[in-house]
Amino acid sequence: MKKFLAFILLIFIYTLSFGQGKIIESLVIHSKILAKDVKYSIYLPTDYDASQRRYPVLYLLHGYSDDETGWTQFGEVQKITNETIAKGDATQMIIVMPDAGVSWYINDATGKVPYEDFFIKEFIPYIDSVYKTRGKKEFRAVAGLSMGGYGSLIYGMKHPDLFTACAPLSAAIWNDDHITSLPSADWKNYKFNELFGSNEEGKKRLTETWYKNSIMKIAATTPAEKLNQVRFYIDCGDDDFLIKGNMELHALLTDQKVKHEFRVRDGAHNWIYWRTALPEVLKFVSESFHR
Repeated sequence: MKKFLAFILLIFIYTLSFGQGKIIESLVIHSKILAKDVKYSIYLPTDYDASQRRYPVLYLLHGYSDDETGWTQFGEVQKITNETIAKGDATQMIIVMPDAGVSWYINDATGKVPYEDFFIKEFIPYIDSVYKTRGKKEFRAVAGLSMGGYGSLIYGMKHPDLFTACAPLSAAIWNDDHITSLPSADWKNYKFNELFGSNEEGKKRLTETWYKNSIMKIAATTPAEKLNQVRFYIDCGDDDFLIKGNMELHALLTDQKVKHEFRVRDGAHNWIYWRTALPEVLKFVSESFHR
């Protein structure tokens, strides 16, 4: 009887797991550009091991103080992706989640942490070489939350030749006034003194590196036809402390005639909000992958 029950239990577990994509956490790539190992987690589709097909890729970026396990553990990316695909709202895809530390996904002013160079020149080619990806722009998207929302905008706006879709959630978007008036403790806590190359206060913070990585500056100075090569989906909660920056970007993109989707939903800067946002992100990028 016990053997029979054990057999039934195994069948039940197999039934639950069949047809589900899987997560592999904390894999490692050695970066020559960063001169260190970088961890990443990856979601692989249901039939990845058995199929000969290649898959579109979503790069999903974590927020400040998180790492490559943020989306897998707190964001429940495996459960949500499996459910969204099962409903027919999203296509089978590979989801890659790299650890960025507190690099903000950019090249810092000192040149010690050129994370953007690593991501664009080393990480994407590595993923395309190791996994069964569809390596063209039309099948590559980027999304993220908070610091990762900022990073996704940096990549989508600065490298429109590489991404078909960009979906920032609760993105850290600031204008010059916010940066110049940021309390000194926050400036250093966010590592902005290292990133943008200034230990000063006020307008001395508006360095060349800041302007190269200011979302508002990039949006204002990049030709609309270039930005329109990417589909943008911007989502931020109405109680989020970053809502003003997101609304300002929405207004600027509207004035610049840059096509984009803009959503303000009930919610704050937390995982409850981002988990409810993820199904729409998966749907949006899946639509972008379709021809």
